[in-house]
Parts: sequence; structure tokens; C-alpha cells
Amino acid sequence: MATTTAAQKRAQAKAEYNAFLAVCPSRQLLDRITDKWVTLILCALGGDEASQADSGVPRPLRYSELSRLLVGVSQKMLTQTLRSLEQDGLVTRTVTPTVPVTVTYELTELGRSLHQMVRGMRAWAEAHMDDVLVNRATREADGKAESNAGIQ
Repeated sequence: MATTTAAQKRAQAKAEYNAFLAVCPSRQLLDRITDKWVTLILCALGGDEASQADSGVPRPLRYSELSRLLVGVSQKMLTQTLRSLEQDGLVTRTVTPTVPVTVTYELTELGRSLHQMVRGMRAWAEAHMDDVLVNRATREADGKAESNAGIQ
């Protein structure tokens, strides 16, 4: 029976993409895809914007459309996030030589598969926000009561 060294065990775990290990590349991917802007960009490109007539149908969006939809995102953050999504193969960028140049972004097949996951998280957050706010207020009130009791 062959024995396995610690280094071989680490190499095997890395090959199996175990996100619980700090060296696993899937942990880096999880870090990227759990970013709020990634979630919102995927949902926007996936057609989840309620104001769209064809809501729920993935469609390409121009940079300016994404910028308007994602209230609060800086130009730098939107650009960086779109570049990282393109690098990971989740989004395609199409440049049309018009005056001015038209740039559109669209989910790839891989991006659409991830969109299915993140749209559920976004929907959960929207559906349970009232419960979370009540819990936060309760904890804050409990914390104030504890600190006031400690002062006396």
C-alpha cells in the first residue's frame, strides 16, 4: 500500500477544486462571483430588470445602459467588473464600429448558467429584506439595552 505525502494530498485536493482550501482557484472564483456588482451585472444582462418589457429574457446591453441600471456603480468599478467577467468567459464584449463606437455586453452560455444561480440570491434578498431589517433593529435595540444596563 502506497503512502501519500502531505504535499501529494494538497496537490490532489487542489486538483479536485476544494474551495475550503486557501490555495484552491475556485476560492478566487467564488470571491469574484459573490461581488455585488457581478451579481447585479449578471442579473441585468439576464433580463431581470423589472422595467424591461421582455423581463427574464437575456439580452445584450450597452455600457451606458448598464451604468444607468446599476445605480451607484462608479465607471471604474463597472469597467473593472466587466473586464473580469469577460476574462472569466462569463460575458462577451462586442464592439461595433459606429460613430461613436458602440460597445455591448452579453452573457455567454457559462454566464447564463451562473445567472440562474445569482438571480435566486437576488430574489431571496429582495423577498426577505423586511425580515432582515426587523432582526437588525431588534439586535440593535438589544445592544442598546445591554449597554445602558452596563452604565448604571
